[in-house]
Amino acid sequence: MTSRAEAADMPDHGEIRAPDRLRRRASRLLSQMSAQSDRLITEGLAQADARKWHYAVLASLQEYGPGSQATLSRRTGIYCSDMVGVLNELAERGLVERTPDPGDRRRNVITITAQGRRHLRRLDTVLDDLHEELLAPLLPAERDQFVLLLARLLDHHTRQAPQVP
Repeated sequence: MTSRAEAADMPDHGEIRAPDRLRRRASRLLSQMSAQSDRLITEGLAQADARKWHYAVLASLQEYGPGSQATLSRRTGIYCSDMVGVLNELAERGLVERTPDPGDRRRNVITITAQGRRHLRRLDTVLDDLHEELLAPLLPAERDQFVLLLARLLDHHTRQAPQVP
């Protein structure tokens, strides 16, 4: 319920603008953009019958090659306890294959299949379109700069070596 004082401060069209001191805080802006991005990507991938974790695992396997569940967990940031479910979903769809590790029969090696590579290419196209929507207000050069700046911040705060795009 809106009080009379709050109603007096609201623009006629019902939108509430955050105070300027909040709009100047990078942490708040990043948090709010992260929520918007997460919603957009989650909904867009759902329309393609996929999830963010599916994309992360397939992208990791395509770029770095086969790996164990623990290796994939480290590469993608997916908790080991959640990785089993993700791999089960991908395996059921024929997008990844599990085979016993010849060096340690207690582990499986996960490999992307040909079908998984095709699906990854489709998801790349979906994500390209979603990123266009997310970054629509920015010019192409601004988009590139924005991504580079975000990557630099993330690398700094996660103590990873910067990667050249």
